[in-house]
Amino acid sequence: MKLSAMLITKNAGPEFAKCLESLTFADEIVVLDSGSTDETVTIAEQFGARIFTTEDWPGFGPQRQRAQSYARGEWLFWVDTDEVVTDELATSIQQAIGQATENQVFQVIRLSWFFGRFIRHSGWYPDKVVRLYRRKEYGYNDAVVHEKVHCPGAAVDTLKGDLLHYTATDFASYMTKSVRYASDWAEERAQRGRKASLLSACGHSAGAFVRKYMLQRGFLDGRHGFLLAVTTAIYAFNKYAALWIKTRR
Repeated sequence: MKLSAMLITKNAGPEFAKCLESLTFADEIVVLDSGSTDETVTIAEQFGARIFTTEDWPGFGPQRQRAQSYARGEWLFWVDTDEVVTDELATSIQQAIGQATENQVFQVIRLSWFFGRFIRHSGWYPDKVVRLYRRKEYGYNDAVVHEKVHCPGAAVDTLKGDLLHYTATDFASYMTKSVRYASDWAEERAQRGRKASLLSACGHSAGAFVRKYMLQRGFLDGRHGFLLAVTTAIYAFNKYAALWIKTRR
């Protein structure tokens, strides 16, 4: 088996069917679910995915490591449940695995949707992230959140075509996920002995807004760019406020 499309899921969301439909070029689809209560598993079954389940949640990096142990393909291509592979990217993936050398990994360019508009500035585009590698060569790190493929010494090439990332379609869901990420980030830092103050939370929040809206030219994305800068500032504040709360305990 040449290519496994890999996903970790929990209540995957409205784009899940589109995501799976865009992965039909893969030899198998592997889904590791951590307790979905909606139609996630049923939808995955409809697309012929190999589905595995887990009761606990160790964090994003360790969960991806678990999922990798179930894959059978020589190559792994990772997607999130709110991402859709374009035809150009699918073709590029197939060409890449047919021509790749040893110790070579491939990154995709994500084009993210933010409440009605694809964002092409604000530091969001081009958003390059490694997603394609040989199963026996590499894997994800242990990070609880903001995990990455650990591939020291690898040659990194960029695939053609965008990976459409529908990251923000429902405001309540988006903000809920943001708070969860902030809490996970704070927990990981607290375990490493890091501390924060409310003053530092305010400083990081203000800095995040200036960086997103001015330095990364978020103003070129219009009103969506302004909203993105504000929500980024809120996320930064929540991270350090959560860390302050956890360390005070």
